[in-house]
Amino acid sequence: MTVINRFWIFAIVLLAACAGPSPTGPGPAPVEDHGRTLSQGQYRSGIAYRELEQARYDARLAEQEVLNARDAHVAAQQQTAANKRELDAAEQAYAAARARAATAQQAYEKEVNAVDAAHRASPAAK
Repeated sequence: MTVINRFWIFAIVLLAACAGPSPTGPGPAPVEDHGRTLSQGQYRSGIAYRELEQARYDARLAEQEVLNARDAHVAAQQQTAANKRELDAAEQAYAAARARAATAQQAYEKEVNAVDAAHRASPAAK
């Protein structure tokens, strides 16, 4: 190739590059667009950080609620066990009291029957 042909090829390539956007994509963004892009990115990252902090706070609250619920559950189980023991003791006392009442009823009826029998056998009743 001659020097003139090389010159014209270089000039055409240079003219095509400066003439407009290349088919592969836009050229470098102007400084103003870069600043706006940077500002928007910082704004979005600030929003994302606040959402992250809120999510962390919510997670801490939820964790505390779980711990409180577990403690309450354990306390309720312990209270239930204590109530069950009290119920069993009360049922045993009730059964014993009923047995004593039945024994006392039988003793009373025996004594009443003995009085009735003595009354019938007495000479005054005749």
